[in-house]
Amino acid sequence: MSPTPSNPPFVLARPESAPLDPPPLYAELREEQPVTRVSLWEGRLSPWLVTRWEDARAVLGSPAFSTDPTHPGAPNFKEGSARSPRGFFQNYDDPIHAAMRRTLTREFMVKRINELRPAIARLTDELLTDMGELSGPVDLVEHFSLPLPSLVICELLGVPYEDHTFFQKHSKTIVDFNSTGEETQQAFAALAAYLLGLVETKRTTPGDDVVTRLAAQADEGAITDQDAADLSAFLLFAGHETTANMITLSTITLLSHPGQIPHLLGGPDQVANAVEELLRHLSIVHGGLRRTAVEDVTIGGVTIRAGEGVIVPVHVANRDPEFFDAPDDLDLDRANARLHLAFGYGIHQCLGQPLARAELQIVLPEIFRRLPDLKIAVPLEEIAFKQDTAVYGVHELPVTW
Repeated sequence: MSPTPSNPPFVLARPESAPLDPPPLYAELREEQPVTRVSLWEGRLSPWLVTRWEDARAVLGSPAFSTDPTHPGAPNFKEGSARSPRGFFQNYDDPIHAAMRRTLTREFMVKRINELRPAIARLTDELLTDMGELSGPVDLVEHFSLPLPSLVICELLGVPYEDHTFFQKHSKTIVDFNSTGEETQQAFAALAAYLLGLVETKRTTPGDDVVTRLAAQADEGAITDQDAADLSAFLLFAGHETTANMITLSTITLLSHPGQIPHLLGGPDQVANAVEELLRHLSIVHGGLRRTAVEDVTIGGVTIRAGEGVIVPVHVANRDPEFFDAPDDLDLDRANARLHLAFGYGIHQCLGQPLARAELQIVLPEIFRRLPDLKIAVPLEEIAFKQDTAVYGVHELPVTW
């Protein structure tokens, strides 16, 4: 076996010529050593890296792997990562995971998300109108990509949008690989403390929102007030960071492939498939999904022992040529695009994916309908991509039209 990479795979630098593609080393590993050891924490931990689509899905769908970060061999982003509150249920196994997830299942049913579509469309129109009144290069992140999902998640949760600076600040801390474990925990705690106060507020001034309904579940004894706050904090954090980056990176990608834009301007089915292909092509959670084996299991012909960690970089698995034809090409008409793993797979797959899909299906076509002459105002190599965060994106994107 060849030497393992000396750095964690999620910080491998991308070449400036292809910042939206996984670093070439991943493709080499997928071809030659699809299940291989890598080094974390200056070599003090050597989990397995799984790079093929079939193997990735096998890991993510298997009960032989745990998401609990307190296992000694857990391949956490940082050494000494502490257990998050159970409201951040993606870090728990069943039965806690199932119980916490069940409190939110109805909130993300397709029917309920479809009821939000008019509000998403209204917010999209308002932000694009406001942006269109500005002159000179405009930062798409500041004026559209970040406020749109922030406004939507605030409306869904019942959180005052005027507090968005607060929760965006702490969300950035959580996804930043340079944050210490203590800083990350403090950010989690700050969000939860804020939401705990809001749970109390909703008892006296209820609304048609998630926090009000979680407060009611707490009153019934199904969960605690702290659970209600932690669940709300988790949604607040997760509900805007990923979608904001996905909107921006999708815009860059489409402007780099103008011949694909008409696929985004067709009927609902064509738009939906185009969004799935963008999700596959970008798969922006580049830190890899983390698991620990709880029993010996064979993946891709390699035996992974109980207690050993596994990292699944879904953005690499979604470029597997054994499953997707010409996987590095953007093809908004791709027949099997929806089989991507951008939202994970198995019982821990993203709960909020119906909301993310609805936002992208509304937002992306509208950007190009309203701004048909949209252009990036700087050369691609001058764009500051996020190389050190769990969610890939850009810090700002100057555009003109």
